[in-house]
Amino acid sequence: MTREQITHRIIETGLIPVVRATSAELALQAAGAIHRGGIPIIEITMTVPGAIRVMEKLADQLGGQVLLGAGTILDPETARAAMLAGADFLVTPSLNPKTIEIARRYSKVILPGALTPTEVLTAWEAGADLVKIFPAGNVGGPKYIKALKAPFPHILLAPTGGVNLDTATDFLLAGASALGVGAELVDAKALAAGKPEVIEENARKFLACVAKARQSAAGA
Repeated sequence: MTREQITHRIIETGLIPVVRATSAELALQAAGAIHRGGIPIIEITMTVPGAIRVMEKLADQLGGQVLLGAGTILDPETARAAMLAGADFLVTPSLNPKTIEIARRYSKVILPGALTPTEVLTAWEAGADLVKIFPAGNVGGPKYIKALKAPFPHILLAPTGGVNLDTATDFLLAGASALGVGAELVDAKALAAGKPEVIEENARKFLACVAKARQSAAGA
């Protein structure tokens, strides 16, 4: 898929499930549950033990069925390793222009982290496909996204942090193009208890939130 097609798929789906787990095996279980729940996008953070191997396995098992993202990318070297492991897109928690540069060089989609208006514009002008607003929930949530969209209507925003079933619709109606969702979707306790079906159901609930928000926006 091209960068444009991957970006379109992320926006179309509206969700980026973020997998953080205490072991590679649990991360693989979470990814499987997300896929079964109907979300064709999975982000594996580099904080997962053996994250590169997890991505390689998922690329083999689900390549072509899901978009595989690598999260918590802090530098160009890690970005390159993730791309070689099969990552379709890269996500960073902070703004590093050199990481954006390597993603563009290899035609990979990147969602760099930013928070302030200056960082958001800098990320976009450096070549971001979407700009991850993190931690969105700590700085006003949907109201902050709405405030950013006023001067930057052309910038595609993907808030992460503070996104849950109660706020997801508001984030989207405020102008978010996609939502990064972590623990509220990938329930660590359910995962540890061997109940991946909880994550499957969470995935379906979040997809319903996206559909509801877009229906509301279309009718506005």
